[in-house]
Amino acid sequence: MVHQEQINISTKGNGDMHDLTEKVNQVVKKSGIQQGMVNVFNVGSTGAIGAIEFEPGLQRDLPEILNKLIPPSRDYFHEQTWHDGNGHSHLQATWLGPSLTVPIANGKLVLGTWQQIFHIDCDNKARQRKVMITVYGE
Repeated sequence: MVHQEQINISTKGNGDMHDLTEKVNQVVKKSGIQQGMVNVFNVGSTGAIGAIEFEPGLQRDLPEILNKLIPPSRDYFHEQTWHDGNGHSHLQATWLGPSLTVPIANGKLVLGTWQQIFHIDCDNKARQRKVMITVYGE
């Protein structure tokens, strides 16, 4: 069995993070699937999905370390092509990845106590993001 839903997120850009855990939980419950997997996928090339302890310190640390590893100020080839100032956004999102798959057991997400599902917007401006949640199993 497969159940799929899209959720929408309004972001501020520039490393804005959102905890999606409860929204994903709701979709899993609605699906009725007891054993299986859920895939959470960011639609677009400048946002990413992952798992983290969603607390204020890490909400600052992750965007800061991304900006150190892949700084916004560099002259990327993407800038030479599009001149939109977000070459770093594409690279940061690619580094983290667009999706996360989490097991489902007894109708619940299998996550650690301090592990939440997050979305991060790596782009340089506010966006309306689409996230596709696909639950599959039995």
